[in-house]
Amino acid sequence: MMKRFCPMAVLLFVCLQTALAQHPTDDGLTLRPLLQQMGQRLLQGKTGSIVAIEPATGKVLCLATNSPQGPDDALAIATAYAPGSTIKTAQALTLLSMGLIDENTRVACYGSFRDGNIRVGCHRHPSPLGLVSALAVSCNTWFLSQFMAMLNDRFLFDDKNDAITQWHDYMQSMGLGGPLGVDLPGEKGGLLPNVGYLARRYPKGWNARTIMWVGMGQGDITATPLQLANLAASIANRGWFRTPHIHPDAPPSSLEQRFTKVDPMAYDLVVRGMRQAVLRGTCTAANSHLFTVCGKTGTVENSGKDHSVFIGFAPMDNPKIAIAVFVEHGGFGADLAAPMASVMMELYLKGKLTPAMEQRAVRLENKVIAEK
Repeated sequence: MMKRFCPMAVLLFVCLQTALAQHPTDDGLTLRPLLQQMGQRLLQGKTGSIVAIEPATGKVLCLATNSPQGPDDALAIATAYAPGSTIKTAQALTLLSMGLIDENTRVACYGSFRDGNIRVGCHRHPSPLGLVSALAVSCNTWFLSQFMAMLNDRFLFDDKNDAITQWHDYMQSMGLGGPLGVDLPGEKGGLLPNVGYLARRYPKGWNARTIMWVGMGQGDITATPLQLANLAASIANRGWFRTPHIHPDAPPSSLEQRFTKVDPMAYDLVVRGMRQAVLRGTCTAANSHLFTVCGKTGTVENSGKDHSVFIGFAPMDNPKIAIAVFVEHGGFGADLAAPMASVMMELYLKGKLTPAMEQRAVRLENKVIAEK
């Protein structure tokens, strides 16, 4: 894991805090003080970040971070993590656009995915599943098997290199694999494997089994929290995004619509899957009776306790906020990241918290996460 504390991070944090102090209202930076303050509250005693974007404009509404040494905005814009199951949204959009799957593609799962001596556990759920349900319950078997099927398909692709190249192009168009161009210093991008990378990474050769973990957001794929929030924004917009920015006078190029390569028809199914995830799947902790939430959790395996991740947006139609929450060693995405996101979305959309949500915020604020 990268070092948390560096002079660039300190400079960035000081600049952000100075700008906020000078512009406490919405006419300064795009950051909303109430969201920033709540984000810092929720991240107390934890290492991680909360990034919120206004989908229609690309304005960064919140960029809150915390580490054992204090706030460190490099965690949000320059730290690349495995995205876990949040990436299943982008995988589904890519596979749908390629014509490899459709709404009726069903996969049987009986508690785990198996390939030879490899076994990957899965949530307990009904079987077989279609795409919407697979997203709702975050079925590992569904996404591992379909990602491997893509790499092995010799009808649509000449070979595995052709398959991974086309996959890479779709994923990259969603803002993954490199810096987005946010108007802050020090941004870094994540990793999307391409032919060149895989040849270097696996000099003795690779196949679908070698990199199958990418299908569930582990292994040879990483993304920053900023990229994950932007992915949520692109889904909220059903196929486009603007470069995230915190300065209202961002260059005109930042305000241009950036369209993904995804078939526009694919978004309906993925949005439905994310909505069902909130209503009956892994994201029920993010549900609200005040507005419609769409989301996707992630539980990221690593050398210590799992990281807790959530991406989502609200309302489902005419979305006003897209968000990513990433808490290192926070456990299941449903246990920490999703409820934290629910507090942030309610505060932004309603201007204040209900008493029940304020109680949730206090509980989350008081939860301390050990680094390991």
